[in-house]
Amino acid sequence: MKYEDHRVSDIRLAYIGGGSRGWAWKFMTDLALEPSMSGEVVLYDIDRPAAEANAVIGKKIGECPESVGHWRYIVADSLKEALTGADFVVISILPGTFDEMEVDVHMPELLNIWQSVGDTAGPGGIIRALRTLPMYIPIAEAVRDFCPEAWVINYTNPMSLCVKMLYHVFPEIHAFGCCHEVFNTEEMLALATAEMLGVPVPARREIHVNVMGINHFTWFSEASWQGVDLFPLYRDFVERHYDEGFHDPAKPWEASTFNCAHRVKFDLFRRYGAIAAAGDRHLAEFMPGDEYLKDPETVRAWKFGLTGVQWRKDDLRERLARSEALVSGREPVTLEPTGEEGILLMKALTGLTRTVSNVNLPNAGQIPNLPLGAVVETNAVFARNSVRPVMAGPLPEPIRELILPHIENHERTLRAAETCDRDLVTEAFLHDPNAGAKCTDRARMAELVNRMIEGTMAYLPQGWQEPGLS
Repeated sequence: MKYEDHRVSDIRLAYIGGGSRGWAWKFMTDLALEPSMSGEVVLYDIDRPAAEANAVIGKKIGECPESVGHWRYIVADSLKEALTGADFVVISILPGTFDEMEVDVHMPELLNIWQSVGDTAGPGGIIRALRTLPMYIPIAEAVRDFCPEAWVINYTNPMSLCVKMLYHVFPEIHAFGCCHEVFNTEEMLALATAEMLGVPVPARREIHVNVMGINHFTWFSEASWQGVDLFPLYRDFVERHYDEGFHDPAKPWEASTFNCAHRVKFDLFRRYGAIAAAGDRHLAEFMPGDEYLKDPETVRAWKFGLTGVQWRKDDLRERLARSEALVSGREPVTLEPTGEEGILLMKALTGLTRTVSNVNLPNAGQIPNLPLGAVVETNAVFARNSVRPVMAGPLPEPIRELILPHIENHERTLRAAETCDRDLVTEAFLHDPNAGAKCTDRARMAELVNRMIEGTMAYLPQGWQEPGLS
């Protein structure tokens, strides 16, 4: 990298999963809208034509009049080629296809286990991890061998386990995981502040919070705006909207795959006294399955949605068609900032600024009553070539008890991925609060494990070919 006049040039950024239809376009847009950085983006994907299409789209983004960041896009044929000399590495991959994810999400319904996302916790998150973690081993090894000083930014789910595997393989890696769920809760707090205090809606970054927990099950133990403690305000806000829920009054409400009325979030605040800081469909999956995910009728009553995989398949078809239209020029490229912070964090790591944001990192004491080494989500200070986690403090004991089974399952799942041990997967299913509340019969759970493994076998190491003995 070269530094000159408050700018950094000649950055080399490797994008693993560079054929992404959707997320990559957003990332390239944010790069184009940042004037202080420029360089080269190396796209690597097992689907090379998809990466080639994104190289064309990236060039078109750079040619837009609004583009102020200057980036060259090239396609690599190997991890070695992509990573050699990289300053930053972005990982955003889909482990398998949506056919495998259909197994993750919907096969547990045979045991009345309902999942609203199925990519982080529960049977779906565990099986997805078995596909994903073996892919992360060669990625971590390649970072170690070809760019050991690079900063690695992970966006892939299950976030906690992906980051955990990177450090497991290469303990000296400079890696962290980014997630926008906290941002959405900060935006909701900004709306609550405006409603309860009668002020204009504050910018999200004006809401100052202490973040603690694990990815998709994060909590705020403190929240303030311009010196005002938002907890008493939020308590009144929750009581005002508890029965019907809340949505942004500036946006028309419509039930959809991703919308929620925050009723789960409000209920968790009533029960635990802290602000749950993720979308309701994520939060519900970490809780016992006889609560918010008892059945589809219960889900509807809490006003969030089950993200069915057919929706994802339909959306992919639309994105494939859009990719072709963007490449051919039938659809013009437009630039709209995403509100994500990946580019801001890169900017801070180059030394151009300093910022605080929530990230997923191994616990080095930032949450002292969770196990050391567990991947936790807290704030961190980003500055030149450093990420320093903020000491968030201990979790309230009732919330710690909710989180511990999931951290224990992270250990089980990583060991299962390394050893191809179906018995460990069965134990993880039984110890998951959602699944375990619906089925305590080990034989039936082991049968579900075996069926789900068979359903994702095309993307598993050969060691899983052995029949299950659970």
